[in-house]
Amino acid sequence: MSENLDALDARLLLLLTDSPRLGVLECARRLGVARGTVQARLDRLTERGILGGFPPELDLAAMGYGLTAFAVLEIAQGRRAEVAEALAAIDEVCEVHATTGQGDLFVRMVARGNDDLQRVIDKVVGVPDVLRTSTSIALSTPVRPRVRPLLERTARN
Repeated sequence: MSENLDALDARLLLLLTDSPRLGVLECARRLGVARGTVQARLDRLTERGILGGFPPELDLAAMGYGLTAFAVLEIAQGRRAEVAEALAAIDEVCEVHATTGQGDLFVRMVARGNDDLQRVIDKVVGVPDVLRTSTSIALSTPVRPRVRPLLERTARN
């Protein structure tokens, strides 16, 4: 990450991580740089695909999806794109990663409870070319998804 970002980029991203609703002018004030500098940095970070937007952080449990599960899927050879497309059509599928090791795809999904999880798993298993699944239920999330430590290390350099 440090080869893609400099300390100012990292400080700007940390600021927006903590306060995503800040405007460009306020970011410039807090960072002690010109407004044009902040805007140019944001434009460059967006163009390079580092900054993808400013979505709100949503609590899925508070939205009624209190159960998170992970599934390792074995799929038919050469069918990853088709299976991924079908999985993307299942609303409760939050992420799909192509992997090495045991299985071909790693899927994070949510459900309202155990019965609802069975319904979601049935949809996943029903996707053509899914050969086998192994599902685990998350009991807790001791480390939430994060990039802060990487940004902080870059900001210090």
